[in-house]
Amino acid sequence: MSRAGSGSHRLSKRNRYVAWGVAGAVVAAGAAFAATSASAATTWPAQKTFTGRAFDTCTAPSVAAMKAWHTGFYGAAAVYIGGKNRGCAQPNLTRSWVTSVNSQGWKLIPLYVGAQPPCQTGTRNEKMTTSNAASLGAADGKDAVAKASALGMKAGSALYLDMEPYDIKNASCNKAVLTYVRAFDKALRAKTYRAGYYGFSSSSAAAIATEKDRTDLPGNLWYAKWDKVNTTTSDWPWSKSLYTNHSRAHQYMVNSKETRGGYTITVDRNAWDAPVALVG
Repeated sequence: MSRAGSGSHRLSKRNRYVAWGVAGAVVAAGAAFAATSASAATTWPAQKTFTGRAFDTCTAPSVAAMKAWHTGFYGAAAVYIGGKNRGCAQPNLTRSWVTSVNSQGWKLIPLYVGAQPPCQTGTRNEKMTTSNAASLGAADGKDAVAKASALGMKAGSALYLDMEPYDIKNASCNKAVLTYVRAFDKALRAKTYRAGYYGFSSSSAAAIATEKDRTDLPGNLWYAKWDKVNTTTSDWPWSKSLYTNHSRAHQYMVNSKETRGGYTITVDRNAWDAPVALVG
């Protein structure tokens, strides 16, 4: 995602815009979810859907700031729970914080900034390759579940994988990304966590939405499209039959400096109609 305030959603601001430029894209991002079943024998907790306006910001705000911001304009907040490419320190993001803001009425959207594409330019703490994409995706998926669980986000929660822009016309690079994503999602579902994905409508989200083989792809798509339109439908770039039934989110505005209750935070705005974390 775009990273309001301190950088990109998951990457630093400098790296995010480097990646954006390489993709040659009019940026759009997204993360959405559709119920996915691991097997007929698995009993899945009921999906917790939030429909409304959500914000994301690089570092989770303090409990006091979250309380002041709970005015009704936003009802959900995205938080970066882990991943080697997570761009910001998270001094506030603890199990206690999750419990506190949940009791304030917030819905939480966990984001994991895992390995990035091999053809993406710039320095990354973790990049996949064609040879390790499957094993790395599986390991990162297990780590995402562990990070979410440690924060009190229970099985049944939707976890969103952050994939920054890349050249999806690069066949080997795109294949590596899809392999990684499928392995990541399988690891989530093995632990009964729902799979979501954040990406850009011109590149990383488009790769998921237009892929013909839907096997093990995320059930929820959060697309970045910075058109300042609060919708998950009228500007949806792909087939209307995709990601229906509360499985879409739209990052429609970035780097919006806003003040509520005396606390100023730079955020990205999102139209949300998708699953969130189960807490408590």
